[in-house]
Amino acid sequence: MPRIALYTLAVCLLAVAAAVVSFVQGSWLGIVWVLLAGLSSNMTWYYVKRGRAAAAQQKSVTG
Repeated sequence: MPRIALYTLAVCLLAVAAAVVSFVQGSWLGIVWVLLAGLSSNMTWYYVKRGRAAAAQQKSVTG
């Protein structure tokens, strides 16, 4: 898994935790955290797929 995918996964998990804490405290700011979690989740999947495609292409070129 590419390093940037791990970073975006960490951001996603932290944003989910922040959203939970925010909603538990009764703040509507949690909506922003939910949106950030969704964005970072999509980025994680994008970079994972991109890394797999690059690995497959590298394998087909060398093999």
